[in-house]
Amino acid sequence: MTMRIKGLSIAFFAIVGLVQAQEMDQALGTDSTASGNKIKLDGIAAVVGDYVILESDIDKTLIDLKNQGASTEDITRCSLLGKLMEDRLYAHQAVQDSLLVSDDMVNAQSDRQIQQLTQQIGSVEKMLSYYKKPDMESFREELFEINKLRMLSEKMQSKIVEEIEVTPEEVRQFFYKIPEDERPVFGAELEIGQIVKQPEAPEEEKQKVINELNKIRQDVLENDGNFRVKAILHSEDPGSRPNGGFYSITKETQFVREFKDVAFSLNEGEVSEPFETIFGYHIIFVEKVRGQERDIRHILMIPDIPQSAIDKAVSELDTIRQHILDGKYTFAEAALNFSDEKETKFDGGLLRNPINFDSRFELTKMDPTLYNQVRDLKDGEISRPIREDDPRGGPPKFKIMKISNRYDEHEADFAKDYLKIQELALREKQFKAIKEWMDEHIEDTYIHVDDESKSCNFANNWVKQ
Repeated sequence: MTMRIKGLSIAFFAIVGLVQAQEMDQALGTDSTASGNKIKLDGIAAVVGDYVILESDIDKTLIDLKNQGASTEDITRCSLLGKLMEDRLYAHQAVQDSLLVSDDMVNAQSDRQIQQLTQQIGSVEKMLSYYKKPDMESFREELFEINKLRMLSEKMQSKIVEEIEVTPEEVRQFFYKIPEDERPVFGAELEIGQIVKQPEAPEEEKQKVINELNKIRQDVLENDGNFRVKAILHSEDPGSRPNGGFYSITKETQFVREFKDVAFSLNEGEVSEPFETIFGYHIIFVEKVRGQERDIRHILMIPDIPQSAIDKAVSELDTIRQHILDGKYTFAEAALNFSDEKETKFDGGLLRNPINFDSRFELTKMDPTLYNQVRDLKDGEISRPIREDDPRGGPPKFKIMKISNRYDEHEADFAKDYLKIQELALREKQFKAIKEWMDEHIEDTYIHVDDESKSCNFANNWVKQ
């Protein structure tokens, strides 16, 4: 039996960087160096398949929640243990079902976390000191184990619900079985429009990038150049550069169509010709093909955009804005005729909520960047040109924005709020499917619960009574 979990809180630390190791002792009110406490911290709380859950994992999870600012008043050790057991059952079954997560994929996630932490804390040395780790190797090993478990768990959960859908009739039945005085209340919402200008790089800059990518490709194909090293040295994609341009993708992965078309047109070991997306120019190397999943590496290069092109985009938006205010055309007409954003221009510039593709954004759930861009806009007002840098590495864009409609807080209405009600109905159906899956696989999996925890009132039948 392998001890796969070494310290659950590191996974949370790596994402948010909240708690120093010594705070753990303070929060627990214990001295972890005392021999009497070591027995408790190293004790086994439960076993699920090949996974062991230590008493210390429960303690650390509780500390993570407290330091995140979450209310822990109603959270018990029993409920935390139950959640940890669920995660490990998902991961265990993912391995049984061959829903594998490649080491490169896990390492890429760990690299991103380490890079984020290093930026937050100041240096690698300070980061290791912060988490009481003697060296980077031990820190990376711990992150690897925890990220692997989390990614396996997420993959299994996605597999369980991936084909679940709800029909319009199921949505209707879901809504009308809710008593009128218990129907959900939706918060204040906004509809937002935007007109976008994307500054263009001159043709000579584009050709310079294409030539450089062709040179790299030729070196890889003819001289056995290492694509991974070249991606680290040359790629301008901040998300994949630290890990040699690596991504593991399927046809459902949320990448632009042009990128996926090229990736899935190549055989294992092939390198693409340079091609263009909205982010710049790429070449792709297919490292491994596993059924519908592909491990690829890519190099992104972005042509330089001169200041003159940026000034031109801002000037055009200023002119468009003034013409709308002067009544020469409406905002929707201007979006259709002048916006460079294909996703919104044919819909009057109207933004779509990425959660459910509705046109409304609930104020309390809006992306902070988007909220900050429109929070001071009054009805009918159009913003001055706003610069927006692409966090995925693409060139900047400029836009003017307008709040098209405001909706006050209101009780759910079947016709007006259909998409939100549909989402709630889908969630309920997914929850039932997961509960059925959980019941079935608890019966088929080796599970042991420590005697002290057998009296817990678990949501699932972990004790198999």
